[in-house]
Amino acid sequence: MKGIGQSAGNPDLCLAILRDFTLSILGKKQKIMELAADWVTGFVDGEGCFYIGITEHPETSVGYQVLPEFRIVQHVRDIQVLYTLKRFFQCGVVRQNHEDRYELRIRKLTCLEKVVDFFRKHPLKTKKNVDFRKFARIIYWMRNNKHLEPEGLIKIIKLASEMNRGDKLQAAAILQKIQLAAKDKDKVHT
Repeated sequence: MKGIGQSAGNPDLCLAILRDFTLSILGKKQKIMELAADWVTGFVDGEGCFYIGITEHPETSVGYQVLPEFRIVQHVRDIQVLYTLKRFFQCGVVRQNHEDRYELRIRKLTCLEKVVDFFRKHPLKTKKNVDFRKFARIIYWMRNNKHLEPEGLIKIIKLASEMNRGDKLQAAAILQKIQLAAKDKDKVHT
């Protein structure tokens, strides 16, 4: 298997991957798929999602939890691609998403850092790269524990609400709660 960031440099590689994958589905042979970095970049450009969830969590220092994730959803007939991507990134879990859809989901911060490093070396070509850069910035802030401070959480929520189909109404409601709590806290200390 090629490691993260290694490219085979073979233009026929994608066709070979698809051929081997199709044959293995038909039961003709079982061959481990090899993925080139360029193929992974193109596939994620079309099928991947960088997402930041924010959920209320009273036990945390700021009352909210930041849940970043990298996801790829595929029909069950293409589940081998998800397992091969899991092996490629050396992390994540493949599980059922909805009925006949499965997903590769990577949530662990150290694994997400690997994903970020990969896409920095092999940039996405579509608008998804804009969302990726925002995602990467949030992962960096989390690595530096900024999500555990009200100011850092506010920055993360604002940036996350600009990503893909960010839930702007939910983000605005959370921001309002955090800002009101911060004002109440300031009143107690003055």
